[in-house]
Amino acid sequence: MAGKNAAEAPTGCGQEHQKLPQSDLHAETLSRYAWMIVLLLFPVAMLNYLDRQMLAAMKTSMVSDIPGMNTQENWGIVLGSFKWVYALLSPFGGYVADRFSRRHVIGLSLLVWSAVTWFTAWVTSYEQLLMMRALMGISEAFYIPAALALITDYHVGQTRSRAVGIHQAGIYTGLILGGFAGYVAEAPTYGWRFAFSTCGIAGVLYSLPLLLLLRNRSAVDDRKSLSPVTAISTLLGNRNYLLLVLYFTLPAIAGWVVKDWMPDILKEKFQLGQGRAGLVATFVHPASILGAALGGFLADRWMQRTSRGRILVSALGMAMFLPSLFSVGNAPTAGVAIMGLILFGIGWGFFDCNNMPILCQITRPDLRATGYGIMNLVSISCGGFGDWGFGYLRDRQVPLNLIFGAFALVAGISVLIVLLIQPQSQDEFRERG
Repeated sequence: MAGKNAAEAPTGCGQEHQKLPQSDLHAETLSRYAWMIVLLLFPVAMLNYLDRQMLAAMKTSMVSDIPGMNTQENWGIVLGSFKWVYALLSPFGGYVADRFSRRHVIGLSLLVWSAVTWFTAWVTSYEQLLMMRALMGISEAFYIPAALALITDYHVGQTRSRAVGIHQAGIYTGLILGGFAGYVAEAPTYGWRFAFSTCGIAGVLYSLPLLLLLRNRSAVDDRKSLSPVTAISTLLGNRNYLLLVLYFTLPAIAGWVVKDWMPDILKEKFQLGQGRAGLVATFVHPASILGAALGGFLADRWMQRTSRGRILVSALGMAMFLPSLFSVGNAPTAGVAIMGLILFGIGWGFFDCNNMPILCQITRPDLRATGYGIMNLVSISCGGFGDWGFGYLRDRQVPLNLIFGAFALVAGISVLIVLLIQPQSQDEFRERG
């Protein structure tokens, strides 16, 4: 598997029912379309996280405009409601993507969550906002497992980490743009409702050409027919997979707190305005783009020397979390906090671009979306409780340096966990030709 590239990818490594535009594709054509898949999904990944991040950046405006959101704990529940529903349905979304058309799962997910984003512009109460965030969790739960599985269907071996890294860069781009939403919310001629309406309409309009241009990797009949119970039991009986789930989960708790709470932390700790705090908090995301690009390149190169290449690059990124989280929690100035966020972002990019590629080394192709869905279930559920718990601790004046010190300790444990994962032999999970 490590020695193949997208041009050499066999025709049966993933899914579904539509063939590529020509039935007798040359390797060069297949390679070009493999990268087109990544480019088509980049704006979808961007919208996926833009729709989420706007909420954090526009907190002040929304709290003042919507009754019932007068405590940090209630805001934490709003943030957590999306994650809990999203997490609960992620394994189901992954299973659907493994059994049916990844193309349709991706396109319909974009259409529905964009409509929900649009409807969020019209909420007038705390309860309505909770409902919209829950509905968004339902619709978005189907996207990430299907998208990453489709990318790894096309990108095998030497381009896999880079391809996933580019897709994840779309996520960071959405987080960056979401940071500007605070300025939009403060603008008298726009406001937070305008931001939700604009992003929702954009996603609805993009969903149709996306469905027309995406193609699945292989026919639906090429897949093994596994029941949900068999699929889950196969994954849970895999020691390496369980280690990856744990590794995927522990750092994500800190990651979600940084994404969701950092604008509010910077605003309060350094007396920044809502717009500026939201913008400064996004500094972590350009760093993540750099980290994903560099981490993907290094991982694909190291895989030519050792099957543990992606694991080692991911562990290196996780090691960056320790000083970065410590510095964020203890920062005496906004400048020190920014430096910590940049280091955290680079490490996150190393971590994020290699999770799915590592999963591909320890599971077979027809279980990858399901496997990633279960990883999302555990990780994002804990992230939701992390959002709620952070708000709970903040209401009770627990020092930031104590909270982020605990996050740094968890990151240290995570380095040891990922190093325990043992990739399977190339032949065992080689995509079928």
